[in-house]
Amino acid sequence: MTDSETLAERLRDGDLRLYELDDHADHDTAAEARRRFVEGETGATLETIGDYSFPAEAAESNVENMVGAAQVPMGVAGPVAVAGGAASGDYYLPLATTEGALLASVNRGLSVIDASGGSTARVTKNGMTRAPVFRVDGVVEAAETVEWVAENEPRLRAAAESTTSHGELLGIEPYVVGDSVYLRFSYDTKDAMGMNMATIATGEACDVVEAETPASLVALSGNLCSDKKPAAVNAVEGRGRSVTAEVVVPGDLVEERLGTTADGIVEANTRKNLIGSAKAGSLGFNAHAANVVAAAFLATGQDEAHVVEGSNAITTMETRERDGQGSADLYASISLASLQVGTVGGGTNLPTQAEALDVLGLRGGGEPAGENAEALAEVIAVGALAGELSLLAALSSRHLASAHESLGR
Repeated sequence: MTDSETLAERLRDGDLRLYELDDHADHDTAAEARRRFVEGETGATLETIGDYSFPAEAAESNVENMVGAAQVPMGVAGPVAVAGGAASGDYYLPLATTEGALLASVNRGLSVIDASGGSTARVTKNGMTRAPVFRVDGVVEAAETVEWVAENEPRLRAAAESTTSHGELLGIEPYVVGDSVYLRFSYDTKDAMGMNMATIATGEACDVVEAETPASLVALSGNLCSDKKPAAVNAVEGRGRSVTAEVVVPGDLVEERLGTTADGIVEANTRKNLIGSAKAGSLGFNAHAANVVAAAFLATGQDEAHVVEGSNAITTMETRERDGQGSADLYASISLASLQVGTVGGGTNLPTQAEALDVLGLRGGGEPAGENAEALAEVIAVGALAGELSLLAALSSRHLASAHESLGR
């Protein structure tokens, strides 16, 4: 009997639990034993799930009770020229998805952007947040706590930054609701997405707040962060990177490559993305930004649940006249309020995702620190803009159904 068979038998007998296997064997053997156990318990065959290319030990910090890997098809779109604050040059964008037609659509949009001279992009705000909630006796103690925090921010900054060699506390925004006090800490986490960094640093600062004020910590996250949930605070204040990408597409190119007109795309955007979204009470005023964000996240090792915040985007389209010569040009932009990305840590260290970051030339830490993560945010924003252009053109020209019929079924 092999080691994995013996361990699987011990699981069936109740002698071991799934999470204990890594203490009794190497990571790959432990994963094989779990597969054998699950196969016996469920009748499923996990042969393909167990056919992964990286050592299981490489995923130790990314997953528990590992049985294998989920393989998502990955494609590449581009190249596209990006003139960003951090990104500069031609980029191929790796995207992992199971949605047929998505890569083709984004690739079409990127080709139009590239033929228009490329896209300009900028990160306009940066700050990963964590917002603990404290209990106080009432509004008097709440005001006392808020006043103390405002007067002692340097002290809290020192406490928070003592836990990290890279993160910087940018500021603390207080919110009072009855006898609850929320402190929204914001950090520059450089090339890391930084959620863990922000949590640990905020915990250290909270110890100081508790020691010096009447406030008692209830939860290190009070949901005003707001993490992995639709939230207006992120749409207004931002979280992670706030980034905008734009392009001016010549009118003749709109007609030739997108099969419609600037006026047609502008009307589709206004009636769908702006008025329709407003009527729906949506926080995302866009066509499908989450599609590109999610596919880029899976490809490059981001926290996929942050696609919630990544869909928090506004797409704008308007015509630009050419002094009466030819068709009107199309100005197109997308502004993502809360794109949370990193090029170090988390899933970016996994071999597949690291290779995808190599495709972008953005693996690891940037010089200066934070440069690579900002560039990644800018390139993803350009990809999202390409997706918006292509989908709105398909809607405007009434080609959406036929495209999905030929590519997506």
